[in-house]
Amino acid sequence: MCGIVGYIGPREAYPVVIKGLKRLEYRGYDSTGVALIDNGKLNVYKKKGKVAELEENVIGADLHSHIGIGHTRWATHGEPSDRNAHPHVSNSGQFAMLHNGIIENYVPIKNDLLKKGYTFKSDTDTEVLLNFIEDIKKNNNCTLEEALRIALKRIVGAYCILLIDEKDPDTIIAARKGSPLVIGIGKGEHFLASDASPIIEYTKEVVYVNDYEIAIVRADELILKNLGNEKQTPFIQQLDMELAAIEKGGYDHFMLKEINEQPETIFDCLRGRLIATTGQIIMSGIDNNIDILVNAQRIVIVACGTSWHAGLVAEYFFEELCRIPVEVEYASEFRYRNPIISKGDVIIAISQSGETADTLVALENAKEQGAFIFGVVNAVGSSIARLSHAGAYTHSGPEIGVASTKAFTGQLAVLMMMGLKIAYAKGTIDHNRYVELMKSLESVPEKVKEILANVDTIKAIAEKYKDAKDFLFLGRGYNFPVALEGALKLKEVSYIHAEGYPAAEMKHGPIALVDENLPVVFAATKDRYYEKIVSNVQEIKARKGKVIAVASMGDEVIPNMANDTMFVSDIDEVIAPILSVVPLQLLSYFIGIAKGFDVDKPRNLAKSVTVE
Repeated sequence: MCGIVGYIGPREAYPVVIKGLKRLEYRGYDSTGVALIDNGKLNVYKKKGKVAELEENVIGADLHSHIGIGHTRWATHGEPSDRNAHPHVSNSGQFAMLHNGIIENYVPIKNDLLKKGYTFKSDTDTEVLLNFIEDIKKNNNCTLEEALRIALKRIVGAYCILLIDEKDPDTIIAARKGSPLVIGIGKGEHFLASDASPIIEYTKEVVYVNDYEIAIVRADELILKNLGNEKQTPFIQQLDMELAAIEKGGYDHFMLKEINEQPETIFDCLRGRLIATTGQIIMSGIDNNIDILVNAQRIVIVACGTSWHAGLVAEYFFEELCRIPVEVEYASEFRYRNPIISKGDVIIAISQSGETADTLVALENAKEQGAFIFGVVNAVGSSIARLSHAGAYTHSGPEIGVASTKAFTGQLAVLMMMGLKIAYAKGTIDHNRYVELMKSLESVPEKVKEILANVDTIKAIAEKYKDAKDFLFLGRGYNFPVALEGALKLKEVSYIHAEGYPAAEMKHGPIALVDENLPVVFAATKDRYYEKIVSNVQEIKARKGKVIAVASMGDEVIPNMANDTMFVSDIDEVIAPILSVVPLQLLSYFIGIAKGFDVDKPRNLAKSVTVE
């Protein structure tokens, strides 16, 4: 949510900033804007709507500049509009600022500024913060950098800020707390952004700014300081990302590209880690902390959205294989309900972006209480990765589609390897079962290829049910979280109301919804619950519901009962979710497309939720 881009150097800033904002469109937004300085004059252009609308709006304007900042806004304070779009300009007209995050105590600050005669052109908390900085600078006769530092000590909330001064066209001042900021280092130039996607075209050398740090950025200089005005040494990292990974590569949509990448991304996740022939799982984050993990009194999995569903799958196999009690918590609830955390507890944080605000705060609280933090993230160098004591990357590559697909299966692959390794070290599964599950997991990339080679059936099913008003998704055991994920995907990209339920709970309420107009999707692969799920299918059919089934190849019972069937290879039930979710991803994609929606950028959604 909210994308930030900045540039300073010899290039024309506007094209760099605009291209960067387009790279960040996947994060979700409702308005956009840029600020440029040329010949001592600050020029700000902003517009409700897409980046393309801003481009059209500035045709003929003087866009020459070697310094620029740009923003895509996801509305929090104030409706989406031209006046609420960022960047904002201070009362004097000298400073422009953009901001990702929320300033929680902006109301008393605004009231104080109003008494002093300040006026406001927007409804945003950002404009309040900018004028607060200007007021501090004026009253203390200090530098802009010092005024920002004082302001940040007085505000409450999260922020990533880029700030420029009309009278100092050679400097961008940036700061962060709780919202990501990466700085790319070029030859005599610097690039700033919310993530690395706008930067990789120009450089692979980056610095990830830490919380409570201020960056003073010039074309040939990068200075990092903490809020105590002490210089920090920038840690330069190499980006492990290619430009092609954030482009569509011939696909109509990023979502379809990322679904089709799953054989490769799952293979990349397993490669060098899982070696079934020798019975080895090599994961340094686990190897170096195996005693802590094996002796964990409890595992608490903290996540949001799709990552929460991955955590639910993990709960099933961690408890079954490792015999460790597991709780799966929504990070947004966990952080506020004063949970009981003890030394010996292991917190597993799951996040695609590694920047999810609620998850970050939940981890900070748990870490303070003595828990061991293990991060499962996709984004290298992200905040959760740096906060964790140990962790494992999913190696899924950049995920641009807002509705997560390949990141979910990557999370499952990491968690499954983690569960297997802990269980074997603990002695709660024997060698034969260990190797059997390793071989099953190793076979997944090829089995996903088989699903992707037969999408015409799924496309036809999508066309058949695209006009349905509601869907019900049902599953048992390991497939229950898959039902939840299938319902979420459909809601995200088709805007059809969908609910996921344990199939056994159907008779406790949801069966009242079943009639001849309701499609009911069953995740019904062969497992220990198979006969029970067959009975549930019969109950739906008896009430004239339309049954869509995800079934195992070779199954003749459920396909004969279902109206429509999507097949996956038969595989051990512990590993099955990583397969059975793929047809549901495709079903959601094709329904969204059939309804004419932009599945890559669903309305109201943001890829990375960096504010509460």
